[in-house]
Amino acid sequence: MIDERRDIDALAGERWFSLETTITEDMTKLWGDWGVASEVDTLRAVLMRRPGKEVENFDWQAARFRAPIDPEKFRAQHDALTDIYRAHGVQVHYIDEQRDDRPNAIFCRDLVFMTPEGAIVTRPAMDARRGEERYAAQKLAELGVPIIRTVCGGATFEGAMGMWIDRHTVILASGVRTNREGYEMVKGELERMGVTQILHMQIPYGHAHIDGLINMASHDVALMHASQVPYDVCDALKKKGIKLLECPSRNEAKETLAINYVALEPGLVVMPAGNPRSQELLENNGIRVIPVEIDEILKGFGAMHCCTAFLKRG
Repeated sequence: MIDERRDIDALAGERWFSLETTITEDMTKLWGDWGVASEVDTLRAVLMRRPGKEVENFDWQAARFRAPIDPEKFRAQHDALTDIYRAHGVQVHYIDEQRDDRPNAIFCRDLVFMTPEGAIVTRPAMDARRGEERYAAQKLAELGVPIIRTVCGGATFEGAMGMWIDRHTVILASGVRTNREGYEMVKGELERMGVTQILHMQIPYGHAHIDGLINMASHDVALMHASQVPYDVCDALKKKGIKLLECPSRNEAKETLAINYVALEPGLVVMPAGNPRSQELLENNGIRVIPVEIDEILKGFGAMHCCTAFLKRG
């Protein structure tokens, strides 16, 4: 018999192939000039919140401030800080919208942890701050900053619980502001993007974040609150050739937040005024210091590092 079955054409292939690049290779072409893998490389862009209605007539005790604030002085000191940033070529982007009941929203470092691939949007631990991150994410999307992870589930993580030492080394903390689930979530993202040395830092009871206890001033100099930084972290940093300067005053470390400075470039920092012993120590070790009056902002138990989410360094 003659086989009368009709021949059917084969399905054509897709006829295209994937573009095999990384998100960091695509960044400037498709997203913008973003990315951070250092605390000291030249600061190029930041995300901040200029204090709005949320700092007017709020319950300062419920918000965990140390005293009532003067809203206009609060704003003026924040403006003075951003003026210094702009004078040094830093683009300042503001979170324009925020909840009216979140006076702590000025502390943007807690809401975003920036990486070479994009932003990790955090999940604050405190009930008084939960929800601020929504508006940080909204602004990141508006700017075109890739959001590579949003901390979710029962995890808590705040951006000041991570500190870049170099592209392959990060101090990552756990404590009252970051639980184990949040720590592991961020750790996994960092390892995926090539971080090979994660230095776990347990934050002592009575402290909040890394940046009140240790901070980089240049690639090879750090200032720390010596009695509050674990030995293993210090040992690892010393083995990387980093000189550890011990904050000479407990009052300056804890009350006037001498360690909570921001490096504008390696060896140049913006620091809370009123920390003469710490400033002298830094300057004697080759670090240039620009002191800034932020005593009103300090009433919120944060300084300029807390106020500043880095979006681009280097």
